[in-house]
Amino acid sequence: MKEFTDKNYWALILGGSSGLGLATAKKLAKHGMNICVVYRSPRMQEEAILEEFKVMEQEGVQCKAFNTDAFNPQKREALIQELKSILGNNHKIRAMVHSVAKGNLKPMVSDGESELKHDDFTLTIQAMGISLYDWTKEIFEAKLFASDARIVSFTSEGNSKAWRSYAAVSAAKVTLEAITRNIAFEFAPYGIRANCIQAGVTDTTSLRMIPGSEKIIQYTLKRNPNKRLTTPEDVANVVYLLTKDEAAWITGTVIPVDGGEHLV
Repeated sequence: MKEFTDKNYWALILGGSSGLGLATAKKLAKHGMNICVVYRSPRMQEEAILEEFKVMEQEGVQCKAFNTDAFNPQKREALIQELKSILGNNHKIRAMVHSVAKGNLKPMVSDGESELKHDDFTLTIQAMGISLYDWTKEIFEAKLFASDARIVSFTSEGNSKAWRSYAAVSAAKVTLEAITRNIAFEFAPYGIRANCIQAGVTDTTSLRMIPGSEKIIQYTLKRNPNKRLTTPEDVANVVYLLTKDEAAWITGTVIPVDGGEHLV
């Protein structure tokens, strides 16, 4: 059943060209939600990405794609103005999904490798944490959110566990969770719900960038009670559940979506 058909709902996916963001866009499109994807990819990958968006359009929904820098204030403002034009007076953003991965994976101490510096923390926390608030605030001020809107972002178990070279991203995830809780609290009177999904280890481009990712994968396959990795589709399914009317009373939470991985 396509429960979002004819409701004039849109999902704004920040970082939707691959991994969790793309899987989420596909899932929501399948249920009748119009899709706007903001992503940053080199031109050589553009054709493959646009093919994915064409597939979504076959679900009978509108699909807009913007290959731009989601962290540049001027470009963000221009994109939001364009969104106002696209959505008009009758269409609204039901779901905003924050799935961006931009940061530095460097060790604090090393023999010869590039080491983590203050600016690495600043860049990573801004991109993967504070940008959630920047987008939320500007979409809110542009009056583009639906009266019952859902904000979803993705955290990881690195929010509480230390991994070599993950310090900056870990700090960003903790920031993301704190901002999510406060969005849930302060924007509640305006019908906005905000939650984080703590995905299990998922074999994505972002994971492969972490030094020692192969060891993380092998350890997870032994550790997870279901003896498999989390898939982007597993996570997208829960984003979809959070956008349903029945999920309106869930807000300010961090929800593990990992097949019980966090239990061990």
